Amino acid sequence: MKHVLLEIKDSKADFIMELLRSFSYVKAKSLTPENAQLTKEIKEAVENLNLIKKGKLKGKPARDLYNEL
Repeated sequence: MKHVLLEIKDSKADFIMELLRSFSYVKAKSLTPENAQLTKEIKEAVENLNLIKKGKLKGKPARDLYNEL
């Protein structure tokens, strides 16, 4: 099974969700605001990690992050 995350304008969300649910092979559910925020933050973290790996962004050593706590 393939998972897909869609960003839909609020004004069109109900229509799109109803359309998706009409297909027997699609399981569609809305994210809670908390889960949507978490998903956004994880996506940003992965993008930053990829930029660090490419040398386009400077990362912090784990020891420095630990010392900040």
